[in-house]
Amino acid sequence: MKTRMTMVYWKGQKYGVGKLLEHPEIMTQGRTLKELEENMKDAYLLMAMDDVPKQHKVKTIAV
Repeated sequence: MKTRMTMVYWKGQKYGVGKLLEHPEIMTQGRTLKELEENMKDAYLLMAMDDVPKQHKVKTIAV
């Protein structure tokens, strides 16, 4: 299951800059929109999975 989020982005002085509306503390940049999107995915996974060991399990739960 993929998580969908909203990225706002704009042109900085040299690169495109973006942040996630759902997690405004996560920001990144990229030379192209495609690179910006890839960098955003990487930044999100680093923040969300930083302290999770490589060998882990996933289970969907209702909250």
